[in-house]
Amino acid sequence: MINNRKIIVVLPAYNAAKTLQRTFEEIPFEVVDDVILTDDFSNDNTIEVAKNLGIRHIIRHEKNKGYGANQKSCYAKALELQADIVVMLHPDYQYTPKLIPAMCTLVANDLYDVVLGSRILSKGALKGGMPLYKYLSNRILTLIQNMLMNQKLSEYHTGYRCFSADILKKIHFGMNSDNFVFDNEMLAQCCYTKARIGEISCPAKYFEDASSINFKRSVVYGLGVLRVSVSYFLQKTGLLRFSIFRDL
Repeated sequence: MINNRKIIVVLPAYNAAKTLQRTFEEIPFEVVDDVILTDDFSNDNTIEVAKNLGIRHIIRHEKNKGYGANQKSCYAKALELQADIVVMLHPDYQYTPKLIPAMCTLVANDLYDVVLGSRILSKGALKGGMPLYKYLSNRILTLIQNMLMNQKLSEYHTGYRCFSADILKKIHFGMNSDNFVFDNEMLAQCCYTKARIGEISCPAKYFEDASSINFKRSVVYGLGVLRVSVSYFLQKTGLLRFSIFRDL
């Protein structure tokens, strides 16, 4: 705990058997109270590795539902366990768990409602091996998103996020996509509720066993991101209404 806030780390996993142990062993359990792993019908032995590590809360999807659906299961379980702060961490060891105390401290001290681990600050993305086309698309999309959503974030696409339970209860994350654009819909909802969003610099690693989407899926994701940002702009200006922002 930090400031008597119950902290739960959620691990949305898919074929993470090779990297799960390294990720789990680096989690700072001096502040983290519990861990939830949701397995999206992996083809490997992710579940067995999780059990051997002693992870108590394991959810297995009976079919592959998608990255967004995996996160929905994680957040719902964390709220069921009465978390005060929820950290979403990819179990592919692309992001270091060592930043969890810093991220949670900002939320636990009521400075921010959401804290993002940014790969762009301090040039962490390129240093860590992010492919150049992904870096450039990240920068272009972020520029467009900041203009349409009136924000000043360094990136919207990180998979390392810390949320207060209050903001998770306020937004309708269950209405979002089951696919990769889920992350952007969730951030758009947070912005729409005027959540305080902070960022910290986060080094990232790109290696063979780290999860990554291919070029075709990256294009689909990029188009989805633009759709979300335009939807936000239209909702804010009152020109159209969208279900993900309903009653926020």
